[in-house]
Amino acid sequence: MTAPSTAPAPSGRGGRWIEHWDPEDEAFWEASGEKTANRNLFFSVLSEHIGFSVWTMWSVLVLFMGPEYGLTPADKFLLTSVVTLVGAVVRVPYTFAVAIFGGRNWTIISASLLLVPTVAAFVVMEPGTSFSTFLLVGLLAGIGGGNFASSMTNINAFFPLRRKGWALGLNAGGGNIGVPVIQLIALAIIGAGGGPRLLLGIYIPLILVAAALSAVYMDNLSSVRNDTGAAKDAARDAHTWIMSFLYIGTFGSFIGYSFAFGMVLQNQFGRTPLQAAYLTFIGPLLGSLIRPLGGRLADRYGGARITLYNYVGMGAATAVLIGAGMQESLPLFVTAFVVLFVLSGLGNGSTFKMIPGIFHAKALAKGLQGEEAAAYGRRLSGASMGLIGAVGALGGVGINLAFRQSFLSVGSGTGAFVAFLAFYAVCFAVTWAVYLRRPAGRDAQAATTGEAKPQLSYVEV
Repeated sequence: MTAPSTAPAPSGRGGRWIEHWDPEDEAFWEASGEKTANRNLFFSVLSEHIGFSVWTMWSVLVLFMGPEYGLTPADKFLLTSVVTLVGAVVRVPYTFAVAIFGGRNWTIISASLLLVPTVAAFVVMEPGTSFSTFLLVGLLAGIGGGNFASSMTNINAFFPLRRKGWALGLNAGGGNIGVPVIQLIALAIIGAGGGPRLLLGIYIPLILVAAALSAVYMDNLSSVRNDTGAAKDAARDAHTWIMSFLYIGTFGSFIGYSFAFGMVLQNQFGRTPLQAAYLTFIGPLLGSLIRPLGGRLADRYGGARITLYNYVGMGAATAVLIGAGMQESLPLFVTAFVVLFVLSGLGNGSTFKMIPGIFHAKALAKGLQGEEAAAYGRRLSGASMGLIGAVGALGGVGINLAFRQSFLSVGSGTGAFVAFLAFYAVCFAVTWAVYLRRPAGRDAQAATTGEAKPQLSYVEV
């Protein structure tokens, strides 16, 4: 068995390259593949974690921005919407960057780029700065959202299908946890009487450390190549857009609520910045920690089943939020919001596990077997992940815009929550209809005709 080697880079490309990589070969995986994959996973998580912190830093910075900054609640929701929008859009080019530069090389570049929005925010973060300037700097912070797409595409190539749910869940969960971490650091700074520049100053050296560690410990896979045909095939496949829609419901909820939770507490329940900061980190923290469990449950029971039941829970939690808001019950509101965060994290893991499973199931239905089927699944799932991640993140934009309109119209977030409840109901219906409903008479027809052709089924994905 040939072990993976860090052979010299092809002409014109620098960095450490592994020429042979076959994670579906169990002997290869046990001999050396697993160790290499886990090492790359660990440092990928570190870089993505800081990327999420930078992306969501404006969810914290707006808590520092009191009346002296001259911004209305609507201004702040618009600001966070812009940050979320850019983070969603850049996920598409970040997905293809892995194959152009190599997973290790692009991790170094993308981590280093985080210095731009962090230093820019450090410079402008003071009363008297115009709202347009804050919007411009917020646009820069959006690049932190792209790290997720490149990291997931890279890690997807390292792990075998049987381990993708856990690996992708751990990678994404470790990145997602950058949201509550920056909120916790902000809580400590606010509590100690510090300002936003101290928070930003802490992250500048952390960004440099993440880039340096990626350079030392990560690898590039020569087998990962941009396949424009795969990208076109993925874009034409209805499942790419169906999963994008479902990911809006899970990840869009997670990132949108992460940005909005503190502002909702301030504007609907009159919490001070410190009081809001004490509560805002809990939901994102638990939602991040549980994401790998969502992937693990999907590995065991099927992502479609876990996702379906998860939307039931998200709908129930949203209904409780509506009631708590109308009763002005802060304890019930915070409890239900935290539950909603947990379920969004669980659903993030289960929906992303569905992606490689769906395309692998299509390969089997075409009659492909073994490595041929695995290669087909990797090709389309890798190409689709960037699109799905980008569209899913757009849900965060919708959530912040919905809250902005709700507060402008009725002075609370209740109207937005009603819209979210209806959306989760549609997500439940789509999951059941596309991935769990068995066409009537199919089994009977197969039994009658003695059909031996593999049947396309997504129940176990």
